[in-house]
Amino acid sequence: MAQKMKEAFQKMAQNMPKGGAGSGGGGGGPGRGAGAAKAAGRAVGALAVAGGLGYGAYNSVFTVDGGHRAVVFNRIIGMKPFIYNEGLNFNIPWFERPIVYDIRTRPVNLQTLTGSKDLQMVTIGVRVLHRPDPNHLVWIYRHLGLNYDERILPSLMNECAKAVVARYNANELLTKRDLVSAAISQELSARARGFNVLLEDVAITHLAFSPEYAKAVEAKQVAQQDAARAKFVVLSAQQEKKTIITKARGEAESAELIGTAVKRNPGFMKLRRIDAARDIADIVAGSGNKVYLNADSLLLNLLGDADDKLTKGVHGEEKKGWLSKNTTLEKVY
Repeated sequence: MAQKMKEAFQKMAQNMPKGGAGSGGGGGGPGRGAGAAKAAGRAVGALAVAGGLGYGAYNSVFTVDGGHRAVVFNRIIGMKPFIYNEGLNFNIPWFERPIVYDIRTRPVNLQTLTGSKDLQMVTIGVRVLHRPDPNHLVWIYRHLGLNYDERILPSLMNECAKAVVARYNANELLTKRDLVSAAISQELSARARGFNVLLEDVAITHLAFSPEYAKAVEAKQVAQQDAARAKFVVLSAQQEKKTIITKARGEAESAELIGTAVKRNPGFMKLRRIDAARDIADIVAGSGNKVYLNADSLLLNLLGDADDKLTKGVHGEEKKGWLSKNTTLEKVY
């Protein structure tokens, strides 16, 4: 184009009259004026031709970027049945117009309010990754246009999400979330395939219930925890009861065995007394204070005759009482 412009200007310069010829003589004025007008007309024509050629050369090619495809509309036959790939492509200026499509994956988000199988209101958010089918771009442009995703995906996503959520209870939407997502993806892919739109991924991004249902679920969980806590308290009381009974039985059996041992062997009490005296002696020895107490009261008089004194004291009291009784009887008689 630049070369053609340069050639046009050179031709214009050659056809222009020179200044020396105009000043050489006084005659021939009208001839020289007609020649100048003819030269100017030729120059304008050359410029027009060069401009037309440059416009045609510029508009006869178009570039398709990476991740894109193009279709061409012809003013005579309409949409051409060809898909133009990436790179430099040719078309007829003014008669043909390229339309470029982005065939890379793009996201669409939708959030809708619907009802579950048990008539609970659920707010669900769905995210879809989609792209047009590169082999059917002519059909997509003819029926849907460039904004195909805004025309079909919102309605399809809304309908499929509501249809799938209506098959599950509210609690199943949480426990079977993967199945719900797979069902939405399957139905949405089948519906979108009829419009030559390919879905790469379908995911549930948000799932929320009504405030009343959330409060009911929380109350149910609290009640279950209270029931479990009460059950634990009952089991603890039963176990404590068994422990007390077992302990009482052990103490009764221990007392019975001690009584039997005392009856069979009187020295058993002395042995227990020695054990008690040992414990008391350890406690007194470990204390930093000085203790002055009767050894008999602390059961420390192990080498003395405390038991004999006790036995003699008991027999002496009995004998003294018997003599006093006889003396009183003699005085009466």
